[in-house]
Amino acid sequence: MPVDDASYDLLCAEDAGAAFFDVAATTATISTCTTEDDECCSGGEEYSAASIAELIGGEAEYSPRSDYPDRLRSRSIDPAARAESVSWILKVQEYYGFLPLTAYLAVNYMDRFLSLRHLPQGQGWAMQLLAVACLSLAAKMEETLVPSLLDIQVECTRYVFEPRTICRMELLVLTTLNWRLRSVTPFTFIDFFACKVDPRGKHTRYLIARATQMVLATINDIEFLDHCPSSMAAAAVICATGETPSLAFVNPELAVNWCIGLAEEGISSCYQLMQQLVIGNVQRSAAAAAAAANLFSDEGLSCNSSSPPPPKRRKRSPPGT
Repeated sequence: MPVDDASYDLLCAEDAGAAFFDVAATTATISTCTTEDDECCSGGEEYSAASIAELIGGEAEYSPRSDYPDRLRSRSIDPAARAESVSWILKVQEYYGFLPLTAYLAVNYMDRFLSLRHLPQGQGWAMQLLAVACLSLAAKMEETLVPSLLDIQVECTRYVFEPRTICRMELLVLTTLNWRLRSVTPFTFIDFFACKVDPRGKHTRYLIARATQMVLATINDIEFLDHCPSSMAAAAVICATGETPSLAFVNPELAVNWCIGLAEEGISSCYQLMQQLVIGNVQRSAAAAAAAANLFSDEGLSCNSSSPPPPKRRKRSPPGT
């Protein structure tokens, strides 16, 4: 498979040493609250609110181009190939126990790249190579222990790429994204919004964990590409709050007061989509459980109600023998 052929336009002219550029040193990090940080939910709130508002103002810079979702819907970009790559990323994330943020960043890099560049048409390996490179970059950004480039291709049954090929693809992704890897994601806001809902911190850990699950469940649905990270985070926290009876119900109209820059329309639309996703998953799980119960019930019934086979009749000898 000639993956190194320059005619595929998958190689770039940067020096290999550029791969060791310190991306983290060039970007400012804003720490949001954690489940063990009481000051974030009380005394440190003013600083956090200002920082979060600033991040909301610049979050569009870390999203795919605005026409990208429509290009997926019109199939000018293959949505099935994207879905397959996202599923592979989620499999590897689960296999290695990577952080949810790692998987989300990998898909974010892939979507941003696809919104800016075209991959070779009809080349299935190109999308897989992009997914491997994006996951590799995300793992280097967020994980303390990163598997080798060969090992990270676990579950990849169709193509296995040499490390040098993946590294060159990583460079192409980096230059296409202008080396902006420390992206603004829904996880940037979830902790802060959870503290807004539960300032005493009694249910904060659950809210963060549940909202994280919901966000991770959205990344294979192209409809969520129309929504900015802050709206997705707010919608996920609202959904999680609705599953916690001891917390007061929060709606999008109230959620916009959490921070400057939040849009009620965006939160409301994303919340409705997320509710449909959650309800759909519950219904599918219930249907699967019911089908399994019926299967076992039918098997048990057939075993218990079946009568023993009739005794074999002894074959009679023909007359005269």
